[in-house]
Amino acid sequence: MNLNDPRHPWSRLTAAARRAPDDRGDTAPYGFSTRVAALALAPERNVASLFERFAFRALGVACLLALLSVAVNYSILTKPTLAEDEPTTDDPVAALLDA
Repeated sequence: MNLNDPRHPWSRLTAAARRAPDDRGDTAPYGFSTRVAALALAPERNVASLFERFAFRALGVACLLALLSVAVNYSILTKPTLAEDEPTTDDPVAALLDA
């Protein structure tokens, strides 16, 4: 199926579409400016979508879980770190190299 073949229906259709005159007007359709002005001056609707409602609830739950996880792990977060001269006991590479 060669689309560049002049006998192919798609080639004939595109060639005919290129030759068709453009009779569309350059003006806006009737009532367009009135409709745009009415939409611009209309009061804002406070209708929330179902997705938006659940998204805000999920955001609240995620924030609460984040705060809860920080509160539960606060003692680990504030534990002083080891000094550089103290050896670590849970380093598997150091255990293998010392052996």
